[in-house]
Amino acid sequence: MIRSALLAALMAAIPLSHAAPDLVTMSERSGFTATGRYDEVVRLCAAFQQAYPKQVKCFQFGTTPEGRPMLALAANADGVFTADAANKRGLPVTLIQGGIHAGEIDGKDAGFLALREMLEKKLAPDALGRQVLLFVPVFNVDGHERFAKWNRPNQRGPVEMGWRTTAQNFNLNRDYVKADAPEMQAMLALVNAWDPLTYVDLHVTDGAMFQHDVSIQVEPVYSGDPEFRKAGLALRTGVIEDITKEGSAPQSYYMSFKETDDPASGFVDSVSDPRFSTGYFQLRNRMAMLVETHSWKDYPTRVRVTHNAFVSVLQQVARHGKEWQQAAREADARALRIGGQPVALTYRTTDRTTMVDFQGYAYTRTMSDVSGMLMTRYDESKPQVWHVPLRDEVVEDLRVNAPRAGYVVPAAFAQAVAAKLDQHGIAYRKLDKAVAAAPVETFRADKATFANVSFESHQRLKVEGSWKQEPRALGKGALFVPVAQPKARLVVAMFEPQAPDSLLAWGLFNNAFERKEYMEEYVAEDVARAQMAQDPALAAAFRQRVETDAAFAKNPHARLEFFARRHASWDERLNLYPVMRTDTAL
Repeated sequence: MIRSALLAALMAAIPLSHAAPDLVTMSERSGFTATGRYDEVVRLCAAFQQAYPKQVKCFQFGTTPEGRPMLALAANADGVFTADAANKRGLPVTLIQGGIHAGEIDGKDAGFLALREMLEKKLAPDALGRQVLLFVPVFNVDGHERFAKWNRPNQRGPVEMGWRTTAQNFNLNRDYVKADAPEMQAMLALVNAWDPLTYVDLHVTDGAMFQHDVSIQVEPVYSGDPEFRKAGLALRTGVIEDITKEGSAPQSYYMSFKETDDPASGFVDSVSDPRFSTGYFQLRNRMAMLVETHSWKDYPTRVRVTHNAFVSVLQQVARHGKEWQQAAREADARALRIGGQPVALTYRTTDRTTMVDFQGYAYTRTMSDVSGMLMTRYDESKPQVWHVPLRDEVVEDLRVNAPRAGYVVPAAFAQAVAAKLDQHGIAYRKLDKAVAAAPVETFRADKATFANVSFESHQRLKVEGSWKQEPRALGKGALFVPVAQPKARLVVAMFEPQAPDSLLAWGLFNNAFERKEYMEEYVAEDVARAQMAQDPALAAAFRQRVETDAAFAKNPHARLEFFARRHASWDERLNLYPVMRTDTAL
């Protein structure tokens, strides 16, 4: 990995002998009321390696748009600091990241504290001997340095903190599939190199006031390979049990009300789309955990809870990592046979409810003379048990049968698509010769709807339509992307046009759904008359449409387009998705 000049300078500046490197954070010194700037991360990364050279390696895995080093610490009791060495030893890899939303920075301070205590043998003394820990203290580094008070107005501490999004205003926890941000591209490269069994994403939730201090969500539990879900559930159960013993009151669902600001509406468990960390890694047959401490707990409490979750994950992987690795390998093997089988693209929560006791506070709901809407006000001096509905039956929703062989991308779009496939470590090959009539299925949109507003710098697209057999000519340089690979579910999620985070949905192919050529109206008028004169059945169909469809009858452009679509000049590629499916390997 490339090391920045700043990192190299700090490594050189730390004494080789005498006084031990200082591994205490500013947060710890302040009683966990404050958090340090990123230069502290750089210093501590180097200091941990200096203090424990046989157990810790500090390395840079990327550079932010504003030129800051993206740092990680690899920790292992036996000095296993490379992916190849971990693979040869059969060691599971656990990647824990803080600060994907840099205002939610509990993970950075909790992680440094937990790692120091583990290296000092005060906690989980054997955990680092049974896995490799990759600790990324701050993922969104540039956002971390947009430092100010009140960056998180509904969060209690620290005194100052970073910003939610990157310097380019990307929300990294919406970027796992499209991978626009340089930071995400660096993270995916790290993930591709190390293939972590478990990926832990440390956050702080927004929301109402209540007594519970953290939610622990894991996938696969409801989604992904059905057999591998057992491992995800075991991880979630183990961590919840561990941190409950440490005094927490965790829940296994995101503690956001079904109806905004209304505690009586209860809660809804769900599966995140692949743009989120927990929705993404199950597509790779790996586990992802979302740790969400509660924003209304003070910073010392949140750091303590995050610290306990950090340690628990490592303990759980130390105990069960070998069996979970085997389960992941078996899921990879099953993915090789996914061709022709049903694959879920989305999940939904049913209306089935269970009444649960939830530890809240007394509250009132009154009309506000400021906002003019009903507002909830909590009294934290009065703990109260809410008996509320929980909807936690999650089922598959939109499903498709995967193609038996794979997907085909025409040469014209191959470069852009190949770049995305490379970012995710997905296998593909280029056709070395043209195919005159490839046996493929095509998807032509009956309806294409562009979003009215930009989202994460994209104009998203939704399409309605279906796949149909239609042999097409393929030029040399087209891509064939097989589904017979471990990341088959990710391949399907990226290429099925109606998947929520497909490349189509993110606008990569918008040009294919934009009409570029038009017939002048006076020409279209003459064409229409000529077509009706030549084809009485067409003329009758037009008259019937005018008589039965009032909106069509009132729309002169639609009336002329009725004929333009039947003319030789009509673009047959309009609304044709420039990705094909095939049941035959090409």
